[in-house]
Amino acid sequence: MKIHRKLLLLLLLTALSGNTSAQVKNIIFLIGDGMGTSALTATLFHANGKPLEMQRAAAGGMVLTYSATNRVTDSAAAATALACGIKTYNGAIGVDTARKPRESILEKAQKAGLATGIIITQSVTAATPAGFVAHVDSRKKHEEIAAYVANSNLDFLLGGGRKYFMGDSESQNLIHKFESKGYFIAQDFPEVLHHNQGRIVALLADAELPKAPERKELLPKATAKALEILKQASSRGFFIMIEGSMIDGGGHSNHIERIVAETQDFDQAVGEAFDFADQNPGTLVVVTADHETGGLSIIAEQNDEEQHALTPGLAYRFSTQGHTATMVPLFAYGTGAEYFCGIKDNTDIPKIMARLLNLE
Repeated sequence: MKIHRKLLLLLLLTALSGNTSAQVKNIIFLIGDGMGTSALTATLFHANGKPLEMQRAAAGGMVLTYSATNRVTDSAAAATALACGIKTYNGAIGVDTARKPRESILEKAQKAGLATGIIITQSVTAATPAGFVAHVDSRKKHEEIAAYVANSNLDFLLGGGRKYFMGDSESQNLIHKFESKGYFIAQDFPEVLHHNQGRIVALLADAELPKAPERKELLPKATAKALEILKQASSRGFFIMIEGSMIDGGGHSNHIERIVAETQDFDQAVGEAFDFADQNPGTLVVVTADHETGGLSIIAEQNDEEQHALTPGLAYRFSTQGHTATMVPLFAYGTGAEYFCGIKDNTDIPKIMARLLNLE
């Protein structure tokens, strides 16, 4: 018993000091937008016994998602919590309840000399990526967010939302701003895959990218390519946020097949991140969601009308077309994974990551 208490004390002191037995150099932060535990369960059942990549996680827990103004958060307040470590009002991007800008972990990483990246399957001006690079009072201000993105000095940027960067005049064209900074501007995904070094911007759609499985393996392949490029970009290490954006849309539309297809796609990206961590000691992978969407429950089928081709014998029911207040899953893998066990508030996650990267 005495040994056990000493071990607990040692772990506590280590956590408070922000040090680990091995230094965290790289962080890969994956967010499944709207991904609750029922989405993962449905995806696992649909896989017919094949484990999810997320099941490889070495540690895990649950995350509380409420915002400063509502027990049911929106994506903007949740993104700000996950990026900046603060509670704020629904709709806020990178600002607190007084509308004052708050620094994100990605911005802290850049100041420390780390390379940075963002991958998203919706517009890069959407709430989740915006929370890491922008500071505006409303998530609806896409053009303002685009200006922040253009000035963010990311090393790797991939997603949709090209229309917000085009501007009404030559002087307002933010694509040219990227070009003036020496970025390679990819016109399509094959150009991304053939890019081997240097900063890159890939705005591959005017709005959002195609849904899974239409976009094939774009998200996991983009993840692998980004990690390859970021590894070369800075000897100090890197921080990247990768979002499976459209799980949320499946929840809003109460479309179980879409939820499963998008979760499967996101899970493949998680697998790429875990594989990278295996090959690159000092890499931490953290996987969570911003909130749950749809209030999905999975029950035994009650009658012939409820039979579902996705998983025979089960029925899928939704309680809402909006978000819910339920906790969301948390997984961690690689160096420092042990600090992500148990129930966490969403504001805890960037604070722990910042300590592990010695940013605070």
